[in-house]
Amino acid sequence: MKELVIISGKGGTGKTSLAASLVALAKKSVVVDCDVDAADLHLVLEPQIKKAEDFSGGKRARIMPASCNDCGKCYEICRFDAISKDESKKPAYFIDSIACEGCGVCSYFCPGKAIAFEPAIHGQWFISDTCYGPMVHARLGIAAENSGKLVSLVRGQAKMLAEKDDLPFIIVDGPPGIGCPVIASITGADAVLIVTEPTVSGEHDLERVAELVEYFKIPTYLCINKFDLNLEAARNIEKKAEKRGINVIGNIHYDRAVTEAQIKRLPVVALPNTAAAIEMSTIWESLAGKLN
Repeated sequence: MKELVIISGKGGTGKTSLAASLVALAKKSVVVDCDVDAADLHLVLEPQIKKAEDFSGGKRARIMPASCNDCGKCYEICRFDAISKDESKKPAYFIDSIACEGCGVCSYFCPGKAIAFEPAIHGQWFISDTCYGPMVHARLGIAAENSGKLVSLVRGQAKMLAEKDDLPFIIVDGPPGIGCPVIASITGADAVLIVTEPTVSGEHDLERVAELVEYFKIPTYLCINKFDLNLEAARNIEKKAEKRGINVIGNIHYDRAVTEAQIKRLPVVALPNTAAAIEMSTIWESLAGKLN
């Protein structure tokens, strides 16, 4: 069982479109959407949800009105300004659930033990069926945190599924950027595929994410999407990748078939004989050979 994680230094490089096609080409794999803050792989693969579970990434404080004597201790010690005061109400103090950081200080120091400190629901995670195999994905709640923890949970479920069904590949559509969700997505992976574009921002953010992956010493490959829009920038990116020891495993032409596939809610390779589909197929053949 090999795990491939597809990431990008910035959003909008075509990472999810490529991920969906690699899943379709792999045929026997577990697909994972680790971009839990803004999941969109389901728009292409149209999963049928079989299991849904709540996700709790931490705790939140809640004032219990019957026990509160309006002493104001919580208001004084909250460092995050999550507790407000309104003397026209009873109790006079209330907690903003979005501003609350879940530190628990107010609950610990409340003289009347009037503040409950309970697990909070931050989102949901799902196990679904697709035309190409099982899928594990998630949805983080509005303004919810701990997306790295949710990513780790989703990846863990995918590994259990792959082991149970004896599937050779786990293909992960990772989040963009270099933050905690990306780190949680790539840690312990067998290979990483970075998708970039021939733009100034694409080149800059590629360097950042390449440095991150280099730290974890994971075999890394690069794909330049829409490379023919700026051939000079594409060549510069290839040179920088080679200096870092990153193998450019393939490039993809700008192709209107990608937009057509998105409109039809299909992987690009479902539209055969198009430039992008052929190039994505070649990329998967190369990756599969290196993963096996």
